[in-house]
Amino acid sequence: MSSWPFSFFFFFFFMASSAFSAELAAYVPAEQDALQKHVSFFDRDHDGIIYLSETVEGMIAIGLNPSLAKASATLIHMVISPKTTEGKLPNLKLPIVVKNIAKGKHGSDSGTYDAQGRFVPAKFEEIFSKHAHAHNDSLTSNELMEMLKANRQPKDFQGWAASLAEWKVFYNLCKDKDGLLHKDTVKAIYDGSLFYQLEKGKK
Repeated sequence: MSSWPFSFFFFFFFMASSAFSAELAAYVPAEQDALQKHVSFFDRDHDGIIYLSETVEGMIAIGLNPSLAKASATLIHMVISPKTTEGKLPNLKLPIVVKNIAKGKHGSDSGTYDAQGRFVPAKFEEIFSKHAHAHNDSLTSNELMEMLKANRQPKDFQGWAASLAEWKVFYNLCKDKDGLLHKDTVKAIYDGSLFYQLEKGKK
């Protein structure tokens, strides 16, 4: 049997990896915006690149079971990696480049991150002024669903699914004994500090 398909595969893999290595070498850590801080917990070795294994490790660290962590991480990297890597060839390792994370921002969200990944205080406050009915500083499960539905953009099915999945995880991990998701907890989700708190609490 001819070995050319395998040779082609390894050539393709080598070219993609080489292009990405050059990109990695050019990365210089700088002042991070809010969205970069949000994801940096998953950059476990702090090199500016999040690999699939790091996301799995981070998800397990904050309390997800390993099977869910692997499935979720794989889906996230498949969607976001091509948007944040700068090479023309796809990288089979599915890396996510932290400095370009704003390019991976999905639609049908609250708008608390703007298109450049910066935190927008007014949009954050709107989450509670518009949807926190029972308590002005927390959301119930129904109020959270109300917010998600209000943010849906027409026919943005990927954005709907992404928003629902991420907020369901946050709610299940962070709700209090009364089923409330508090304002300070949501703020910690946006600035990324919540992940460190969850990991510390789990340890």
